[in-house]
Order: sequence, then structure tokens, then C-alpha cells
Amino acid sequence: MLFGFGGAVLLYRAIPEQGVFGVWVLFLSIVSVIEVGRIGLLQNALVKYLSIEQGEDAGRITTASFVLNGVLTLMIVLTCMALSPLAARVFGAQELSTLFKIYCLTTVALIPFYQFNYIQQANLDFKGIFWSNFAKGGVLFGYILYLFLEKIPVALTDLALLQVVAAMVSSIVAWMFGRRYAVFSRRVDWAWVGKLFAYGKFVFGTNISTQLYKTVDKLLLGSLPGGGTAAVAIYDAAIRITNLTDVPTSSMASMLFPQSSRRLQEGNGAVKQLYEKAVGAILAFMVPCIIGVLLLADWLIFLTAGKAYAEAANLLRITILFGLFLPYAVQFGTVLDSIGKPKVNFIYTLFSLLLTALLNLVLIPKMGVHGAAIGTLTAYAITFVFMQAYLHKTLKTNPLNPFLRMVDFYAAIFHFAKQKAFGKNDQAATTKMMQPKVEKI
Repeated sequence: MLFGFGGAVLLYRAIPEQGVFGVWVLFLSIVSVIEVGRIGLLQNALVKYLSIEQGEDAGRITTASFVLNGVLTLMIVLTCMALSPLAARVFGAQELSTLFKIYCLTTVALIPFYQFNYIQQANLDFKGIFWSNFAKGGVLFGYILYLFLEKIPVALTDLALLQVVAAMVSSIVAWMFGRRYAVFSRRVDWAWVGKLFAYGKFVFGTNISTQLYKTVDKLLLGSLPGGGTAAVAIYDAAIRITNLTDVPTSSMASMLFPQSSRRLQEGNGAVKQLYEKAVGAILAFMVPCIIGVLLLADWLIFLTAGKAYAEAANLLRITILFGLFLPYAVQFGTVLDSIGKPKVNFIYTLFSLLLTALLNLVLIPKMGVHGAAIGTLTAYAITFVFMQAYLHKTLKTNPLNPFLRMVDFYAAIFHFAKQKAFGKNDQAATTKMMQPKVEKI
């Protein structure tokens, strides 16, 4: 996320034409939908079963997942080749067709990257996941930084080709860290292929719907009257800063999924506590960030994108409020997938996507780029109500409990800092602080 943000900061200045940068934003938005869908079909099913299976079964599962990964990648390549001319016509940007053809190489190179990272996640080892993602983002960022410092004109096709290189390097790193956990069988167990697909198909649909839910505003803004590629570039300046708040949310989701799959054996009460603690920990970081961005939006936009994007400051004051709802939405999906209800998660996410698209279709032609921000925020708020109602019925959660967990999280941090400052080691007191009396609510 930081490499992507840093690269965008440089590209805002290296590509003076907002319309050209808007094409790159649209390309990345569409690619993100494809990759997140791919992750949905592979990740949760592999992590869920590998976290509880060992020996020969683990080998059969890993081999079956590799086969599924290869088949899905082939389908992605064929789809990109077939639909790239259509994307160029819809958004009025011929460069998109070339970018998608180059991306076919990137998605093939990413097969080992995803596979070995998920194997590590199932074993609760995140070191290799960090370094492979560091390599994936660092290679492209390093190239953009080189072009910026040398004042070399930036070509979008060159950026796409560097994505291929980054995918290859990151796959090698993921393999180096993940190979010690990888166990394979000599033959393909098609029963496991079917089982992984059966579990992952709803997560696949959910993830595509979720990513469309997060990018449909850009896609519609780029194609509807009142928008265009230049409007997409301005909107992206606000979204880039807002998306930094996804870091704690996605990180917590990666840790929550295997843990909640295991805690499910202890009953719904254990999963409920884990969900509320996870959301509370995220909000502990999110709330101060939101307050800071509301106060410093103009300054942040100037530092991020420069004077040419000054109008994005008011957009940022709207989009940063997404951060109040996203922790609940992301952990909602993670918990439902872990307790074996990916179909329900898919239905809710699809509803959210349709609502967001509808509100954007209505508001963008009337309000332009601000219509995209207001429509998306409204959709987040409405979806939040429905998701929390379902969780309360299923797990007896309360949307206020994470805020109480947040307060206790601050107290625990303060106590920990005091221990370090004065050399005390009162672990019992810290543990007590992390057990607030929220169960009475």
C-alpha cells in the first residue's frame, strides 16, 4: 500500500495530463477486481483446510489448489485478451487494450506468489508474506522513482512491463519462504479440487463483488456523463489517502481468518469476541486518522498530488469517512467465511455492490465527482446497518462493543508503555485491561 501510494505521489507530478493518469488508475482498478476475485477462489479454502489438515491430506490439498490456480489463471488470460478492446472503447482510452495484454504475463507470473503466501498464512507465518509483497511493490516503485529523478518521460506500457518483472521477483521470494511448509502429492486429487472450488466459488463471487464495491465509483466516474478520465484522476487523489486506512483492516483480516476457523470449535461466543476485538483494534488506529485527515485535508492533498489536484481536498473529507464502516464490513466477511457461510457473505456483498452502483448512477451525472463520493459513503452506511443486524442475530454481536474494545486497547497500550518506561512487568494487569465488561451489553 505504501509503495503504491508513493508511486502515485511521483506519477501525479511525472504525468501532468490528468486524463493520462486517469487511464492508469482505471487499469489498476480493473486489474484489482480480477486479482481479488482470484484470491477469493484460492485463499480462504486453502488456508481453512491446510490449517486443520496434515500429512498426506495436506499434500493433496496443496496440489489441488495449484491446479485450480492454473485453470483460473488461464481463464483470466483468455478473458483479458477477449475483452481488452471493449474496455478501450467504453472508457475512450485505446491504451487500455495494450495494458491488459501485457497484464496477461503478470497474472501468469503471480501463480507461485499467491500459492506460497497462502501456504505460509495457513501456518500463521507472515514473514515471507511481508517480504514477497515488499518485493512486489518495491520493484515498481523503484522504477518510478528512477524515472522521476532522471526526469525521463513515463510511458504507461513501460509501467505495465515492470509489473511483470515485479511479479516474477515476488514469486521467487514467496517460494523461498514458503517452500518449507509446502507438501505436495504426486497425483491430482480431483475430489479435493472440487471441494476447494465448491468452498471458494462463493468467496470468489464475494471478493469480486467487494472489489467492485470499492472501485465501481471510479469505473462509473470514468464512463458516465459528468465524469471522464480526468475526473477519475482527481477522485483517485482523495481515494489514495483514504485507502491507507485499509492497511490495518486487511492485516487484521489475514490474522482473523485462520484464528476464527479454529475458535469456531469453541462456539459462536468465541468467534463473537474475536470479531469485536479485531474491529476494536482497527478502530483504535482508524479514529485518530480520520480526525487528523478531516482537519488537514487541504495540506495532505497538496503534499500528495500538488496544486493541480486541490479540489480533491473536499472529496477527501467525504471519502475518509469510509473508514468508519470498512472495518465492520471487512471483518463481517472474514467471520462469515470462517464459520462456513460464504454464500451469505456473497449475498450481502452483492447487495452492497448493487446499491453503490445505483447511487453512483444517480448522483454522478448530477453532481460529478462529488456524486461518486457521496453515493459511495451513503451505500456504506446503509450496508453497515444490514450487516450488523445479521451478525447480531447470528453471533449476538453489538456494534458498540468494538468501541469499548477500542478504549481498552488504548488503556493496554498506555499500561504497556508505562511498563517499559519504569521497567515493570505487570502482565496480569495488562491482560485484565484487555478483558472489558462488554459482554453485559
